[in-house]
Amino acid sequence: MGALDSLSEYISDYFHVTRKRRKRKVMQTVNLKVKMDCDGCERRVKNAVSSMKGVKSVEVNRKIHKVTVTGYVEPKKVLKRVERTGKKAEIWPYVPYNMVAYPYAVGAYDKKAPAGFVRKSEQSQPLPGAPDDKIMSLFSDDNPNACTVM
Repeated sequence: MGALDSLSEYISDYFHVTRKRRKRKVMQTVNLKVKMDCDGCERRVKNAVSSMKGVKSVEVNRKIHKVTVTGYVEPKKVLKRVERTGKKAEIWPYVPYNMVAYPYAVGAYDKKAPAGFVRKSEQSQPLPGAPDDKIMSLFSDDNPNACTVM
């Protein structure tokens, strides 16, 4: 062991140096609903988001007013950046039609939703043990003990 090693151990006993570790961001996909009317609007939103640090790809679908951003970004920061362009934006509020138990419930059905999508809401989810499910399973072909009358 050299003199420098013993000196560094002696100093490290009295001075404890810690480095702050930076929290790594997670790769994620952020979907936004942005009101866009023309090619200029689309280009302005795409340029604003693609210039952010950590963005890997930006997809803009003007027909359904959807912007998809993939990268090491936070959803709130992406939303703020899009709103800075002067466009009205919100986090994508829709889910695919087949992912909802009751798509025509009051909270889920939305006339402004793109084709194949409904609004995400708590009312559209069935309650566990709901009577509808019990009654439907009584006459199911999958259940061998379903209907003993037949």
